[in-house]
Amino acid sequence: MKKIFYLLAISGSAFVLQSCGNSAKRATDISDTSIVANDSTFSTDTASRTLVDRDTSFANKAAVGGMAEVAFGKMAMEKATNSMVKDFAAMMVKDHGKANEELKAIAASKNIALPVGLDGEHARKQQELEAKSGKAFDKAYVTDMVEGHEKTLALMEDASQNCKDAELKAFAASTSSVVKHHLEMIRKIQSDLK
Repeated sequence: MKKIFYLLAISGSAFVLQSCGNSAKRATDISDTSIVANDSTFSTDTASRTLVDRDTSFANKAAVGGMAEVAFGKMAMEKATNSMVKDFAAMMVKDHGKANEELKAIAASKNIALPVGLDGEHARKQQELEAKSGKAFDKAYVTDMVEGHEKTLALMEDASQNCKDAELKAFAASTSSVVKHHLEMIRKIQSDLK
């Protein structure tokens, strides 16, 4: 029995040594050129993935911002006391609702999964707005709209220059002009409310 055990141990060791020798030979057979080619392919794939990630990040941020504009607008249509604020809110629901649908169609064609609800920051703002009424609501809503449109305009302008996907880039460019118009309007409403 001991002889069989020793024979198996020696055979196993020989097999392992031969395998190691073949692996070492294969590693030295690979030329430096193919290693460089593989590394550059990896780097290109990583760069492409980063570019795609940037476009996806833009689409996600734009989707959340658009959903917030619609949700806050619907709330303001019911709770606002100032007619200019109500009219602005109705425009938010219409314009951002349209932009949201356009973005959803683009994202679906690119297999980009968009968020279906508000993020933490926008959910918190929604709760704060829900707790207000009357002129306090109007003022808080207008302040949120100014801040939101400033951020959205910066997001759209950046994406219109830096997105790699042509459709997302075009969406950002066309939406930025609408957002800029909204920002001008809400700033005027803000100065009129003071």
